[in-house]
Amino acid sequence: MSEINVKKHRRKWEGTEIFSVIMLTLLALLILVPFWNALVISLETAAAYGKAPFSWLPGEWTLENYEYLFMSSNALAMGYKGTLIVTSIGTLCGMSISVMAAYAFSRKFPGKKVLFGIMVFTMFFGGGLIPIYLQVKNMGLLNTYAAIILLSLISVYNIIIMKNGFDSIPPDLEEAAKIDGANDFVIFIRVMLPLQKPLIATFSLFTAVAYWNSWYWPLITLSGSQKTVLQLYLRAMISSISASEKGGVLTAAGAASTSSFSQGIKMASVFMTMLPIMCVYPFLQKYFVKGILVGAVKM
Repeated sequence: MSEINVKKHRRKWEGTEIFSVIMLTLLALLILVPFWNALVISLETAAAYGKAPFSWLPGEWTLENYEYLFMSSNALAMGYKGTLIVTSIGTLCGMSISVMAAYAFSRKFPGKKVLFGIMVFTMFFGGGLIPIYLQVKNMGLLNTYAAIILLSLISVYNIIIMKNGFDSIPPDLEEAAKIDGANDFVIFIRVMLPLQKPLIATFSLFTAVAYWNSWYWPLITLSGSQKTVLQLYLRAMISSISASEKGGVLTAAGAASTSSFSQGIKMASVFMTMLPIMCVYPFLQKYFVKGILVGAVKM
């Protein structure tokens, strides 16, 4: 009898839900397959790749492509060091400024509309590449990680969305906290921030990914410097390999082994560059959808 009741209350899937699941599954596969193919190519030999350029598992397993990356120079370690410095400091400082600015713009104060309009204006009009470069040069920030951090420190988009999140919090909570004797700082830290945890986690991920994948400003500000970041390392590695490959096999010194080939080293470089930031997403996934919806409800 209980089994019959369970069957009666079991919800049937509608046609649109089935279609959505199928389409999302296909989309997930389209995104996953290139990553998996890059990993497979990085773990196989040139002979196996020549027989089957696309395969689900390596034809002949090898780690020599990764050994080449770690043994050829210390550029990979320098790239990781630079990217970790820029990403950690940039994300911490950028999110601190964005959260405080968003909370400030969600309150009432004189000149709020004017300041908010000026901030939004910068989303559409910028100073230009050359003036920004000259300003960074005059400040003595060329060939420093501080230049990369400062040039991407403030995101108007993040501030606007998080402002909407603070606006959605009922004012009764703030009034109750004030009645209990809490000042503005305590209200911000102990009342407002915990309620915005999904938004903060979501945009922390966005900010970290932006810094991790940054290559344009590092290319301009770190030119001629010993400092580097992962994206510049990846660009230099692929360029040097492409210039030295002959007949599909890398002929540069130190990579004469038949197991080390250009495409395998390229894919190993790509995978080593994107792996750390991919590992962060699962820990923030539960906040992702909720954070976007909270900030996008009110505009």
